[in-house]
Amino acid sequence: MEHMLTLASIWLGLAIFSAILAYHLKVSIALMEICVGVAAAAVAHHFGILQQLGANEEWLKFLASSGAILLTFLAGAELEPDVIKVKIKEVSVVGFVGFLAPFLGCAAVAKYLMHWETQASLLAGVALSTTSMAVVYAVMLETGFNKTEFGKGILGACFINDLGTVIALGLLFAPFTYKTIVFVVITIVVLVLLPWMSRTLTRIYAYRTAAIRTKWVIFILFALGALALWSGSEAVLPAYLVGMVLAEFSAQDAQWMRRIRTLTVGFLTPIYFLRAGTFVSLPALTAAPLVFLYLFFGKVLSKIFGLYPFIAIFRKQYQERCYYTLMMSTGLTFGTISALYGLSHGIVDQAQYSFLVASVIASAVIPTIIASVAFMPRHLLPTPVNETLSETDRNPKG
Repeated sequence: MEHMLTLASIWLGLAIFSAILAYHLKVSIALMEICVGVAAAAVAHHFGILQQLGANEEWLKFLASSGAILLTFLAGAELEPDVIKVKIKEVSVVGFVGFLAPFLGCAAVAKYLMHWETQASLLAGVALSTTSMAVVYAVMLETGFNKTEFGKGILGACFINDLGTVIALGLLFAPFTYKTIVFVVITIVVLVLLPWMSRTLTRIYAYRTAAIRTKWVIFILFALGALALWSGSEAVLPAYLVGMVLAEFSAQDAQWMRRIRTLTVGFLTPIYFLRAGTFVSLPALTAAPLVFLYLFFGKVLSKIFGLYPFIAIFRKQYQERCYYTLMMSTGLTFGTISALYGLSHGIVDQAQYSFLVASVIASAVIPTIIASVAFMPRHLLPTPVNETLSETDRNPKG
């Protein structure tokens, strides 16, 4: 127990340090946590104590995974069904192109420029086709765009993009067995019944027992996540769907959602983002920098040149188009999940995995910083931000 508490204090200390840096540098806290994770791993590696950092401790992996699941749920809960219906053409077109362009582009780069085997090249295409829902949602939350139709459109396109990634991963690599059918059937039944069950539970027990709605939602998320992993899928996929079907239910109590958001972004997601950063091996990158550059620019450029013409159909203002395109060029959650899937199933080796993860994390950091610094559409921000958002909303990781 002493060992776990010591490690927890180190990781939370890094989270506090990240928050302080993010405040002074005026960048997203999620991105700063990734960068601090990279730096912490590099320092630990230099002094030969990387294992003591505990990134592979099972309990730490559980906390990080829980953060990804709950953050994905929150992102889904922000997607109001009425807004998605209105913007269905936009999110479908942008999301589909956002998946297809980098999937084809990065697979071709891996196959023909780096001469990877076909399966490894396809895995690279899948891993680099993603848009990071975790990073995009964290940025939307910090800026206040999650309350606007502009931000909700970006989140909707992210969902379609990542849905394409998950489907491609399953069709290309995951075995289709009876477990897949069981997972799909049970998930559909739960999603259909979930709004009614949640409202009934709230009507009878809410405000009389301790946080029963929070326990109920986390129970559903973990149960479906376990079923997804058992079937060969990923735990974050049902979390997003649960968030979407409970969007109307969640919007009825802003205070309850604020408490879940505080738990998630105040404790769990810093562990997730910091741990993601520790996966990057700077010595490996410096040994073969061209491989990293090929993959990184393959992802970002295929996203930008593939998406910009289509985003221009829906957003006429230059800053909006550039910001939208760059946010869709990020990657993290499903990218690292796909890369880890490839490593654990022998599709890619350790070196290929390292380059994929480094490229994914770089795509989470660099496009988002450029978007925030150079192309922030401030005219679309809620006005005035400081009056319309609570302290928790304005500084969710503080």
